[in-house]
Amino acid sequence: MTDEQDDLGALGYEEARDELLEVVRTLEQGGVTLEESLALWERGEKLAQLCESWLEGARRRLDKAVGGSEEE
Repeated sequence: MTDEQDDLGALGYEEARDELLEVVRTLEQGGVTLEESLALWERGEKLAQLCESWLEGARRRLDKAVGGSEEE
């Protein structure tokens, strides 16, 4: 596992979402080099995947909770 993956794994949903928003703002403003833009884009992709993973986990937990309460 790389240092970046370790760093991403330590982020909660809100932190990852906030960082993703900042990446998007920076890319939209421009003024960064092509290399910086590519690095930001890659970071944004990883953050988006992490957010999606958090949301999918929350959906599974909700589905399980709702399904469990219906069985009772």
